[in-house]
Amino acid sequence: MDCVLIIEFLNYTTTSMKKLLLPLVLIIGFIGLAISCSTDDLTDFWDSIIPETDDHHTQTQINTYVFKPAVVDATDERVQQLRVPSGFAIQKFAEDLGESRILAADNAGHVYVTNREGGEVILLEDTNGDGAADRREVVSTIEEAHGLAIYNNRLYIVTIQEIFAATINGDGTLGEPELLTSSLPDGGQHPNRTIGFGPDGMMYVSVGSTCNACIEPNELHATMLQANPDASGLRIYAEGLRNTIGFGWHPDTDMFWGMDHGIDMLGDDESHEELNHIVDGANYGWPHIYDEGKYNAFPRPEDMTYQEYSAMSTFPELMYTAHSAPMQMVFYSGDQFPSNYNGDAFVAFRGSWNRSTPSGYKVSRIVFENGQPARFEDFLTGFLVDDNNAHFGRLVGLAVHSDGSLLVSDDTNGVIYRVSHP
Repeated sequence: MDCVLIIEFLNYTTTSMKKLLLPLVLIIGFIGLAISCSTDDLTDFWDSIIPETDDHHTQTQINTYVFKPAVVDATDERVQQLRVPSGFAIQKFAEDLGESRILAADNAGHVYVTNREGGEVILLEDTNGDGAADRREVVSTIEEAHGLAIYNNRLYIVTIQEIFAATINGDGTLGEPELLTSSLPDGGQHPNRTIGFGPDGMMYVSVGSTCNACIEPNELHATMLQANPDASGLRIYAEGLRNTIGFGWHPDTDMFWGMDHGIDMLGDDESHEELNHIVDGANYGWPHIYDEGKYNAFPRPEDMTYQEYSAMSTFPELMYTAHSAPMQMVFYSGDQFPSNYNGDAFVAFRGSWNRSTPSGYKVSRIVFENGQPARFEDFLTGFLVDDNNAHFGRLVGLAVHSDGSLLVSDDTNGVIYRVSHP
């Protein structure tokens, strides 16, 4: 009997007769596997023995780390050491912005950024074309303002539980914000809502989980919601998403993509950050299933087995280094970068705290080929300094400026950077 047949036999037996024959099966299987199977085959088999009910115990051992690099100033010397691909340049677009988070930019050159700590929406504008904002104005004050989106000449602003919309005036200032809804669920570990509008003209709102891994008491948590532009008809579009802050639609295919945060406290390399193709009605596994079908030992699924939950879960299209903390994501829509960037996406990685060696603290490019994601490539790096013991930027927001440059926000030193291709 070869390795595949032994594993298939063991899988069948552990599913059908586990209470009576499990000890004998494991002994026989181990002998056969030791003779016939490679190390990878053994690992795959043991990973497949999933506790199905409370009749069997769950046991796992995890080695995890807490490491938070120190914060240093974003000096001119450090900024000059940042790395971008050949032919690109980087400079400060604006600074002293406090906890600058999500970005949005319109076709008239108006750039909006939320200061979550201050509850502000700030307008920035480069009026003289030197690549740096020389106009700065607080255009709205809303407690816990975070996510931004521009649609039909209105700026949409989302807080923990509320969605507002304000008309954009010709000079970039805003009319009085209109409260569209206050029915989003309360906060928790992930209170930072984000918002966007799809090619279908519908509003999409990401609602993160209240915890690292738990059974949520409110079904709206750990989801992607869909609503009409006036926020009516709010419903769950997709679930099992721990915290998909960054999402967007491919400009050629209209396919919906999002970067989800993996579970913490599972070790250095688990669980990965996930690039998911988000579709209506799909479940992406959290909190029970992660990566490409691995099970999370706690909590167990309710009213079904792990295997049943895995079978109903949608796995990621691409995975990225664990604990990198993906934030805003944007597809490149400008005409300044080389043509091979068209149809690619950028994602800001705020950076790890739950890993022995820091990951993230960068902007990555997601290369798409024939409308499908192919790989991640570093695009903007160098924020980790002093042998990775310190940093001067945890990156959050991304927006394509009307001139085709890419804007990137940092919420620790309050800087927005501009990456251009002169």
